[in-house]
Order: sequence, then C-alpha cells, then structure tokens
Amino acid sequence: MTLLSPRRDTTPLSRTIVTVLLAVSTVYFLFPLWWLLVSATKPFGEQFSGNGLWFDGFGLFDNLARLTAQNNGIFWQWMLNSLIYCGLGAAIGTLLSAMGGYALAKYDFPGRGALFGLILAAVLVPKILFTLPLYLMFSGVHLIDNPLAVLLPSVVSPFGVYLARVFAAQSVPDEVIEAGRLDGAGEFRIFRAISTRMMLPALVTIFLFQFVEIWNNYLLPAMVLGDDRLQPVTVGLVGWNASHVAVPPPLVVIGSLVSIVPLVIAFLALQRFWRAGMTAGAVK
Repeated sequence: MTLLSPRRDTTPLSRTIVTVLLAVSTVYFLFPLWWLLVSATKPFGEQFSGNGLWFDGFGLFDNLARLTAQNNGIFWQWMLNSLIYCGLGAAIGTLLSAMGGYALAKYDFPGRGALFGLILAAVLVPKILFTLPLYLMFSGVHLIDNPLAVLLPSVVSPFGVYLARVFAAQSVPDEVIEAGRLDGAGEFRIFRAISTRMMLPALVTIFLFQFVEIWNNYLLPAMVLGDDRLQPVTVGLVGWNASHVAVPPPLVVIGSLVSIVPLVIAFLALQRFWRAGMTAGAVK
C-alpha cells in the first residue's frame, strides 16, 4: 500500500513573502543598470550631477559622437574585438562542451568516471587562478600580444561539459541513438543531426554562459594583450577609467552602457530556445 503525502497549498502570507523577496531582488539587480541608462543619456558632463535615478535632459546622441571621436574611435575597435573573442570562443567552446558531455553520457569507456570527476573538480577551481600560469605559458611560446592568447583559454569550459553531460543523459534517449545506428547513420551523424537538436536548450545555455564569461573577462586579456588595438572593451574601459586626465570620466559611463548592449541582444535573441520538452514524443 502506498501512502501519499497530503497536498500542502501555499498560504497568502508565504506568497506575499516570496513576491516581496523577488521584487527586492529585481530592484537590487536592475538598480545599477537603471543608473547607467539614466546617466549615459544625460548631457555630456552632467553624468554625476543632479538626480542619478531620473532623466534630466537628453544628450545620448552627442555622447555617442564624443565616444566615437575619442582616440580616433578606438572604443568601437574594442567592441569589435570583444565580439570576435566572445563569438568565436563561445561557439567553439559550446561545440567542444557538447561533444565532451555527449561522449561522457552516452559512451562507456575505461576511466569515464574518473574523467567526469576531474571535470567536476575543475568546475570548482576559480579560473582566475589559471591567469598567471597561462601568462607564463603563452610568454614561453611567444603568444603575448596575440589574440590566440585570449581565444585558446576561452574555448575550454568544464562547466559547459558538465551541463552538456547532464542534459545529454536526460534528453537524448538511448533508443533514438540505436534507431539511428540501425538506419545506418554513423556516430558523428547521429550526434550532429539528432542529438544536438535534442540538446539545443542546453547548448544555448552553454553558449550564453560562455559569451558572458568571455565578455566580462578582464584579468587575462589585460595581462596578455598590451596592444590597445587588440584589447577587448572591458580592458579598454578600465584603462580609460584609470586615465582621468586624458579621458573624461563621462565617456567611461557612456561606454559602459554601450558595452552591455550585445549581452542584452544575445539574451533576447536566444531566449526563445530556452524551452523544455523539445524531445517530447521522440520515444513512443
């Protein structure tokens, strides 16, 4: 005889508490973005004056023109560099993570458990600890001031492999793989044509995590890229912020607002892929 636990409905008090906590969290996370939006749209030179939480005049287009004119438009070179580093790094990193996670989930080979344990251990290690060893290694092979010094580490994501492995184990039925083999499809074709489509929500998640992580990365590019024309926007803006005399501080605020636009666009463009149940009906 199976005993079923009684259903417990939420009370109005608990729903109110949860709603208040979510509202406070939303305000907490959106407050810096709101301040940045308000400050960047103010007339140039008034970014740190007046009410910082509401609009006081509109000078966004003039601010963007000043941003473009500063240092012969190097800001847009930084933005292009960040897009290249993040786009290539996230795309290649997602592919490698998908292949690694899929192999760990669907193939039985000696040392699979130990390898997965090593990947879990790597997830717990902060990436900042690898910055100095990477700098010394790239210096030894003469990759300093080379975009590869930023791209090569960015394509490695232990968390991406872990997420792909978990999602492949849950969303790709073994029966579908066997059916593909019976139809004469090779392993790579099954992975490319069947498994990756079932893993699409996880792949989009991995891509976005990688994209944001590479975009926000500062320490490694700052150490391995001394040429201003090769630096990403994060390193460039920090350099501007440190040079209060050569670069007016309002430009740092305006550049910070522009720098988050690609992240917002990436989330809005890819959020439609975050849907569960894409494999519903795959196995009958």
